[in-house]
Amino acid sequence: MTRRLQCGSRSLDLTLPSVMGILNITPDSFSDGGDLYYDNKIDLDALLGRAQAMVDAGALMLDVGGESTRPGAAAVTEAEEMDRVLTAVELLVERFEVIVSVDTSTPKLMTECARLGAGFLNDIRAFRRPGALEAAAETGLPLCVMHMQGEPCSMQLSPEYLDVIADVRHFLEERVAACIQAGIKEERIVLDPGFGFGKTSDQNFEMLARLGEVSFGQRPLLVGLSRKSMIATVLDRNPSERLYASVGLAMIAVERGAHILRVHDVAATVDALAMWRALPRSFDR
Repeated sequence: MTRRLQCGSRSLDLTLPSVMGILNITPDSFSDGGDLYYDNKIDLDALLGRAQAMVDAGALMLDVGGESTRPGAAAVTEAEEMDRVLTAVELLVERFEVIVSVDTSTPKLMTECARLGAGFLNDIRAFRRPGALEAAAETGLPLCVMHMQGEPCSMQLSPEYLDVIADVRHFLEERVAACIQAGIKEERIVLDPGFGFGKTSDQNFEMLARLGEVSFGQRPLLVGLSRKSMIATVLDRNPSERLYASVGLAMIAVERGAHILRVHDVAATVDALAMWRALPRSFDR
């Protein structure tokens, strides 16, 4: 596995786990919808304040998304998504010395954000939209392919698998092959098993327990467990009350081989990682 991910003008060391802070510029995301998007426009002060706090707390990546992908979420138009995201990406790239990631499935937005200095592409649809693979290849940026059964509007309607690990792994293998065929270098590809995207709570926990089996070929793994509904099946907590459980899940993921943690609560996750890093161990991951 590559030890360093070149993300445009910046690079990410993969020998130690890193934290990616979530910046949802949407009115309807499941946990923080509307926090950074107000009265049909970006709240720039809130965006920069949230980003500054995340960077100060130790986030090495900021993940900007303009489309809610919560269960049952409605799709947004290309124009809406681009209007939400482009200004944010430009501001963040100019202001902060971290990697700006774009959470999108829209090919045109991928290329425009790369032009503005974004360093990473994060697509819940694994670059399956027409033109997405070609756009990603054109940018030359590293990217994350994620597993999702169905679409956000339908993904939680009785998801079924013969074997969730085997099925997720097979899907990711196919998408990696498609990326390589499109001209994307292997060392640029990161995998995300897609916790909460077309999986029951039991399937999510099984996947977490067997996370190492998903990383075929020792590829880098990105995981998003922060505030997910699987927590509510164990604890009666609203999304805003899931901090401690989210940090616990993040540390379980790290123990099982995760390289990038996509989280809402950066400071708490970074503190927990500092304790993990203090343990004597080999970092041959």
